[in-house]
Amino acid sequence: MLFNSIPFLLFFPTICGLYYCIPADWVRLRNIFLLVASYYFYMSWQPVYSLLLLTSTAVTYLAALGIDYYRDRRKQKVCLVASLVLNLSILFLFKYYNFLASNIVDALTFMGLRLEMPVSKLLLPVGISFYTFQALGYSIDVYRGTTRVERDFLTYALFVSFFPQLVAGPIERSNNLLPQFRGKRTFDYESAMQGVRMMVWGYFLKLVLADRCGTYVDAVFSSLDKHNGGSYLIASLLFPFQIYGDFAGYSLIAIGAARILGFRLMDNFRRPYLSCSVGEFWHRWHISLSTWFKDYVYIPLGGNRVGRLRQYFNLMVTFVVSGLWHGANWTFVCWGALHGALLCVEKALGIGRREYHGLSRFLHWSVTFILVCLAWIFFRADTLSDACTIFTGIFTKLGVPFVKASDFGIIALSIGLLLLIALRQENLVPQKTLPSNRLGTSSFLSFFAIALMIAIIILFGVLDSSQFIYFQF
Repeated sequence: MLFNSIPFLLFFPTICGLYYCIPADWVRLRNIFLLVASYYFYMSWQPVYSLLLLTSTAVTYLAALGIDYYRDRRKQKVCLVASLVLNLSILFLFKYYNFLASNIVDALTFMGLRLEMPVSKLLLPVGISFYTFQALGYSIDVYRGTTRVERDFLTYALFVSFFPQLVAGPIERSNNLLPQFRGKRTFDYESAMQGVRMMVWGYFLKLVLADRCGTYVDAVFSSLDKHNGGSYLIASLLFPFQIYGDFAGYSLIAIGAARILGFRLMDNFRRPYLSCSVGEFWHRWHISLSTWFKDYVYIPLGGNRVGRLRQYFNLMVTFVVSGLWHGANWTFVCWGALHGALLCVEKALGIGRREYHGLSRFLHWSVTFILVCLAWIFFRADTLSDACTIFTGIFTKLGVPFVKASDFGIIALSIGLLLLIALRQENLVPQKTLPSNRLGTSSFLSFFAIALMIAIIILFGVLDSSQFIYFQF
């Protein structure tokens, strides 16, 4: 069930209405209702894969109970390792087995040896990387003693499967979301209106900005031989906005939906394309994942507490693993390695250690944006060969790019609105360019702004229920 589908637009208001019909004091009944709704939401894709979600939930729940029960640190570690091995094995089987098998066969063939390995025909379950990392984060936090064990299995199961953020995050931390399921919640009009505004803006980013950019980007990347360097360049500049609108849009819809139900999820994006360094970009982009890798991979490797060369190694390992998390393809590995290398260079040169202003800020922003855009080529390309074709074609295969005036007019206005709001939120443009916060929260103007945005979405959005990009991860 996609957020941008008619079934969800019927499902969500129904769930909200029924949820608030249950008395606020009946916390457990409300949690059971949300748990059933979440599993129904997930099973609308492939019912049988809900067993994987349940398995991951049960394994991490039992592991946390074991960690809490034993006082011997070695036995606690056995429980944690069992949780990690079982969950990551399931993830490997569905996501990485074919990738590893094909690369082993290719390597042996190159050395003159012949080996056939069975090919898995299992489909990648939607959201498996997200809920696996969320559940594993809980196990690790219990082992570290930074979160208390949850003994109510139904409450914990709801934490893992909460439908607004189940499929593509944010990857929540147990210390933030779990306690919210233990307390009673009453309907709050202001929070609900904030949630509605978030959802509407998220739908704008997805349907008007991302999907409109996607019509051009997908046309170019899917048939490189039919386009020239001009088209490659435009597609490479539009894809960053496509993936931002798609993923940030999903995150806002998820956060807004949770807010309407009375829950607060963590922010996942903070205007990443205004960053003045690659390091800053990763403090603003997919925050729930970047902080997950920082806390559970980079810091355990030694983080910044080791020598300079070891710090570089830790960064490279973290970002290569991050790239591999996104998909079983060498393009993602190269994308992660490129970001890791850029961060190593920035650390060596001391870039990003202070704030930049004026011309210096503009120059740092320009270089960062160009580097991020170039790295996105690896992320979007189907193969390394395609990525190299685009890189070389931008400079050698010159020509007039393919354009469609109507689409580009909508794209330009959407990007302009996005940048104006982002600059205002960063306090880089005067207050008068947008309505004040006080006016923005008045009932009349809020309803008018929401109605106007919905009208824009209906008129200019791509209303074909296209899948979100991060669903494939």
